[in-house]
Amino acid sequence: MTEPALKLENISKSYGAMTAVRDLSFEAPRGRIFGFLGPNGAGKTSTLRMVLGLVAPTSGRISVLGASDGRRVRDRIGFLPEERGLYRRMTPAQAFDFFGALKGLDSRTARRRGEALLVDQGLGHAMHKPVKSLSKGMAQKVALISALVHEPELVILDEPFSGLDPVNQQSLERLIRGLADRGATVVFSTHVMAHAERLCDKVVLMARGRKVFDGPVAAARAAVPQRLILVGQIDPERVRALPGVTGVAQELSADGPSLVVDLAAGASTNAALKEAFVQGLEITRFEAREPTLHDAFIVLTRDAPETQA
Repeated sequence: MTEPALKLENISKSYGAMTAVRDLSFEAPRGRIFGFLGPNGAGKTSTLRMVLGLVAPTSGRISVLGASDGRRVRDRIGFLPEERGLYRRMTPAQAFDFFGALKGLDSRTARRRGEALLVDQGLGHAMHKPVKSLSKGMAQKVALISALVHEPELVILDEPFSGLDPVNQQSLERLIRGLADRGATVVFSTHVMAHAERLCDKVVLMARGRKVFDGPVAAARAAVPQRLILVGQIDPERVRALPGVTGVAQELSADGPSLVVDLAAGASTNAALKEAFVQGLEITRFEAREPTLHDAFIVLTRDAPETQA
């Protein structure tokens, strides 16, 4: 069995009386895109700092590419922090030199690899321009590429999409998929569920320092009840009596009055619709709305307990 790229066992981290992370365990399989998700303050950055060996856990064990301390394998890790670290007077070429040298890479190789990635992102013309002259999206891509020129086995990205416009977000998603295609393990932390839903094979959801879900995206969505949208002049009380219905709310849509119908976990939308038509409810349009990862996140994190020391 292949050892996971990253394995945490019962990790906790306290800062004085405050516990930032409590009893956290998960595995990130090799060669996959792994989402480490949660709102601001959930404990994501504290966890990543422990993985990188920047701070020690209060308790628990961490394995990073087979090592017990991320610092021992740092030349095999690429890290993009939320706060980017490029010098504004540097050019991308100089940044690739500098960050490549930190990982033991010679200047010629670092520049060649960096330029190839810049060209792939449509930024070949920026190779020798100072970072201060680049847009935020361009500078962010340069920072990411600087973390990749040594071709790391494990890539850790902390809020990589922050502040990017939709076009740059799309090209960054393509770059992340390319990393996994060549065999790298990508761990990215974000509070924007849409990116994780498109990219991830597996996700861990965090809330208030605790893990609230660990598994495939499809399993997270399956944990959320399905929802029906019924349009027409419909009696809400009759809808509440349909099989599997747990809640009904009224709203006004572009098509007219409608009902938002929540179903119990595992309930069949077809069964509810069939009974509605048997009863002759005046439905002019209906829609089965599949839950998103964002929906799952709201439900799964809503009742997470506070983390205390």
